[in-house]
Amino acid sequence: MANEKNKLPSANKSIRLASVALLGTVMVFTTPAFAANRDMIQLQTQVQQLQDAVARLQQTNDERMGVMKDLVQQSADAVNKMSSNMDDLKKQMLDQQNAQGNKIDQVSGQIQSMNDSIDELKARLGNLEKLLQNIQNQQQSMSASMQNAQPAAGGGIPDNSAAPANAPSDANQPAPTTGPDGKPLAGTPMPADAGAGAPAAPPADELYKTALGDYMSAKYSLAASEFGDVTKNYPDNPLSGNAYYYRGEIDYRAGHYAEAIKSYDKVIEQYPASNKVPVSRLHKGNALIASKQTAAGVRELRALIQRFPNSPEAMQARSKLSGMGVPVNPRR
Repeated sequence: MANEKNKLPSANKSIRLASVALLGTVMVFTTPAFAANRDMIQLQTQVQQLQDAVARLQQTNDERMGVMKDLVQQSADAVNKMSSNMDDLKKQMLDQQNAQGNKIDQVSGQIQSMNDSIDELKARLGNLEKLLQNIQNQQQSMSASMQNAQPAAGGGIPDNSAAPANAPSDANQPAPTTGPDGKPLAGTPMPADAGAGAPAAPPADELYKTALGDYMSAKYSLAASEFGDVTKNYPDNPLSGNAYYYRGEIDYRAGHYAEAIKSYDKVIEQYPASNKVPVSRLHKGNALIASKQTAAGVRELRALIQRFPNSPEAMQARSKLSGMGVPVNPRR
């Protein structure tokens, strides 16, 4: 019994020691596992926080990209609208410029027609003045003849025995009627030998009037020949400057630009006081441009603007240069 009693406390003690050991072992192995689990939880928490931050950043970027896309789209729409407005404005400006150019051409044509009509009226007035002068001269001559034609006192029959019956005599030829300046009047019969030379050309104003009438009637070939008669027979007459201009116009209409330029040069160089000089410069410049001599044509138009800045032709020249995209004043 005593041994059993002694064995019981020992067994209990062993059990306690084993329990303590087991508890220690469990505690030893449980503590690292708990620490590792806590680290994992912290790591997962941090990862989750990073993921949330990345998600928020991505959302923010998406929102900003959306705003940027909207701004870019709005800017593109604004640029397209501005481009469309610029195209419309450019078209309107071109239309206005063309309309203005057409109006200027129309006004210039009307002015040119008025100038042509004035030239024709001047020619008619010149003819009327000449006709009135001839009538006045004839009246004066008739008055003088009536005063001098007094019957001779005691006049008998003249003795014609010295001359043959059929022999011509200067006394039988009517003397030409003369004016105050001693020159025969127009339409006065001349002695037989007076017409032996070549027939004289009609007066310059008559030739010019005929040629201008044919030009107005679109008889350009005939008018060109008649204007040539004016310049040939009356090179010093101011009407020859007009004649050269119209010959240039006829060649310009036919596309003979080189010949037209020569005629315009005649007006510009030989008749600087002619009222056809501005329009001759304008049409010369157009002819040069039409014949692919653009630089020379631009110089001619600029010279016209500089020489006659307030003329209708200068306005046309400015419109022409503007339509070509060429500045009126040369760049320095």
